[in-house]
Amino acid sequence: MSLRTRLLILTLVSLAFTMAFWGWVQIRALDGILVEQQAKRISAVAETVGTYYLHFPTGRGLTALDTTLKENLQLDPRLARIDIFSVTAVDVDAIAGASRVHDEWPDATVYAAAQARKPRYMKIRTEAGPAVGLLYPISQEKGSRARIWVGVIIFSQFTAEILSRAQRLMVVSGLGLIVVLMLVLAVSYGWLVGRPLQSIIHAIDEFQQGAYTKRIPVGKTDELGKLATHFNSMADEIARVLAREEELNRHLKDRVQEATRKAVQLQNQVNELQRLTALGYLTATMAHDLGTPLHSIGGLASLLLEQQPWPPDIRRKLELIVQETQRLQTIIRNVRRATRPPDPHLESIAVRDLLNDTLPLVDPLIRRAGIDLEVDLAPDLPRLHMDRHRVQTALLNLIQNAMEAMDGPGKIRIAAAVASDRNAVALSVQDTGPGIPAELRERVFEPFFSTRRDDSLHGLGLAIVRDIVKFHGGHVEIASIGGAGTVIRLYFPLSQAGQGTDV
Repeated sequence: MSLRTRLLILTLVSLAFTMAFWGWVQIRALDGILVEQQAKRISAVAETVGTYYLHFPTGRGLTALDTTLKENLQLDPRLARIDIFSVTAVDVDAIAGASRVHDEWPDATVYAAAQARKPRYMKIRTEAGPAVGLLYPISQEKGSRARIWVGVIIFSQFTAEILSRAQRLMVVSGLGLIVVLMLVLAVSYGWLVGRPLQSIIHAIDEFQQGAYTKRIPVGKTDELGKLATHFNSMADEIARVLAREEELNRHLKDRVQEATRKAVQLQNQVNELQRLTALGYLTATMAHDLGTPLHSIGGLASLLLEQQPWPPDIRRKLELIVQETQRLQTIIRNVRRATRPPDPHLESIAVRDLLNDTLPLVDPLIRRAGIDLEVDLAPDLPRLHMDRHRVQTALLNLIQNAMEAMDGPGKIRIAAAVASDRNAVALSVQDTGPGIPAELRERVFEPFFSTRRDDSLHGLGLAIVRDIVKFHGGHVEIASIGGAGTVIRLYFPLSQAGQGTDV
């Protein structure tokens, strides 16, 4: 039910009760006025009759009084009955009277009025309709215990008709007034409340749908105007909050993009370093495996050229062998030079900062594999003097090996603490994989050694890790139990630690 309907119903009920109560009060007042007028008329008739009786109490006077009373009844159709009573302590006697109805005064009523010794008004229902009666005392006769009373009854049907018409007029006028007031209220509500309220609701709906610049026009200073003003103030505050939030989101987006760019750049640098390191191992192996026979072939060909004169054709071929072997050796040296990792860049690094830069690179892969990552850093770790990218490469290789070893959900724990007995900082990576058999632990650092049977290039990860740690003056240890996982610890000597602690 709408507010307009409820307001109209409440107003209608209030008006109905108010008009009904007011009509009842008016009818009661009118009835009182009419009764008062009738009482005055009856009193005048009773006083006249009493005066006439007191002046002519004889038999002839009573006969004349009867005649006069009958004439008065004929002349005034509202008079129903006039009686004169003689009331003693034990009896009520009628002295004279005239009547147009058969209804008589009850003796008990007359006697009760005589006992009260004052005029008594009452409403009476006669055979001809409603009426009003008056018992009026006259002075007591001298030397007699009897007291004379005059009883007058006058029809009140005219009064009832007036009241009935007044009631009908009240009802009709009240209904008309209610209808007019309801129409005025309905139109006024639509103009003064409905339209402004609908405008406010429309603005709120648009604001809720994203039109944050929508405002309510304020044309008045009433309650609805104050509501519109408060809504506009709230909308301005929300707009300011949204603007600040948008600005924060924009800055956050820029920072995320910058962090992503740096992470991608760091990942590319680490990948490039890892690729160059792997190629360095590969070219070193090729240089060793190819360089020795090439050197032997070139040396033997040179010795043959120096021993005795050869036919021109053979000599030309020997010289070609020497030239080609030298060219191959030059190519191998150039390849090794091209795949050599960049010169190290040593700096003072906090272990926490190192992990904060490294772990985001593998966090998506760890989550996708369903692996839990736990980091446990001891307090007050000293800063280390190291090459950031090389150590990151070592950590990434260890984490990748741990993920491949578990081949599914598991847990990787990375810890760092001071190993006082070794005068070093121990950085460990532990997995919950199947572990490394004892007979293979000594071979895991050999280049190109791998237990995987696919065609991918494996077997360089731990070799690269070992060389990186050795470059920093440290060493690597492996602890593994079959079926219980593997722990690889990297020890970086405290003599390489930088100034300060890892906060």
